[in-house]
Amino acid sequence: MNRDKLHIIDLTHTFHTGMTVYPGTGSPEIRTPCTVKKNGFKESELRFFTHTGTHLDCPAHIFQKGKTITDFAPGKFFGRACVIDCRHLIDKGHIDERILDNKTIEDVDFVLFHTGWSEYWNSDRYFSEFPSIGKQLANKLLKLPLKGIGVDAISVEPINSTKLEIHHILLGHGLIIIENLTNLEVLAGKSFLFSCLPLKLFKGDGSPVRAVAILNAL
Repeated sequence: MNRDKLHIIDLTHTFHTGMTVYPGTGSPEIRTPCTVKKNGFKESELRFFTHTGTHLDCPAHIFQKGKTITDFAPGKFFGRACVIDCRHLIDKGHIDERILDNKTIEDVDFVLFHTGWSEYWNSDRYFSEFPSIGKQLANKLLKLPLKGIGVDAISVEPINSTKLEIHHILLGHGLIIIENLTNLEVLAGKSFLFSCLPLKLFKGDGSPVRAVAILNAL
């Protein structure tokens, strides 16, 4: 590996007060009780929900006895990845399961779906009619030896979903889900390492992550 040629692409939305959040979720609050001028150092205070911004879901998000962040080794959140551009194959709001047909997905730990929806971040449209994972596609993904899947939308299923069926399918089989990714358009067709390391929250059901793609590392 030539370290001089490593190229890291940020796949994360900036975390800030007033940022885009799932409807009904409180916006993060970032205060600065200590400042350089007043205290000689700066220290901030953060208050936020665990599924804010670019974040991951663990099985404990849905299942009472599901695995949590601290049940997984760090390697669960790191590995080889591919991006699939699915903008051309969306049917009735779902990413069509045929998107996996005629594609060779080998030695990949993460499949990231580029729907183009991150373009609408910070707008009302981001919450409506975004492409989601259909049941047939979710079951196809279970046949791959994956650690997780990621999307550039606010959820893997429609905003009005009450049964959270796709979450149950994927998380129920031990995968993690990464939501609110961005900048996926530059990665289609490329081989890269993907990192979505979360905060090490004790028994955490999820966490904001600094998701990145590492190119020229394979």
